[in-house]
Parts: sequence; C-alpha cells; structure tokens
Amino acid sequence: MNKYLVAMGIILVTIGVKLIYDARPIVKMYFSFGEENEAVLGLKILGFMSAMIRWNFALF
Repeated sequence: MNKYLVAMGIILVTIGVKLIYDARPIVKMYFSFGEENEAVLGLKILGFMSAMIRWNFALF
C-alpha cells in the first residue's frame, strides 16, 4: 500500500510540474480559443493543486 501511494504521488508531482512549467505550449497545442491567458492560469492552478495533493500524501 505504501509503495502504491509513493508511486501515485510521484506521478501527481510530475503532472503538476509539467502543467505549471509547460502550460502555455500545452494550451497552444490543444486549445484554440481566444482567452489563452485564462486557460494558462487554469492549467497552472491545476498543476499546483496536483502538487499539493502529493504533499498531503507525504504528511499522512
């Protein structure tokens, strides 16, 4: 069970970091609407929340 949570946490952190640092290229590649800044902000928030979920796993 512990190994599963560690693996899941590593995956969540990886996704979170990828979303935070590569948000603009991801938005340009997959979305085609005018409000690009709002989409980038949404992906960065999603990445931050993903990293925080992993941090909570580390505490408990």
